[in-house]
Amino acid sequence: MSGFMSLVISIFNVGLIDSIATIWLKAWAFAFCVAFPTVIFVAPVVHKLTNKLIRAPL
Repeated sequence: MSGFMSLVISIFNVGLIDSIATIWLKAWAFAFCVAFPTVIFVAPVVHKLTNKLIRAPL
């Protein structure tokens, strides 16, 4: 997901230029460094909160 989104945003920002692959890979490396820890640390917390909010009373 981070790879696809960084590609789309890179193309949106600079267009389809000759060096888009380099620009995209730099953007993806940065996006991955943010996305991976977010999934590891934030997703479990959000999952627990969601379970508490939608759990049907017994």
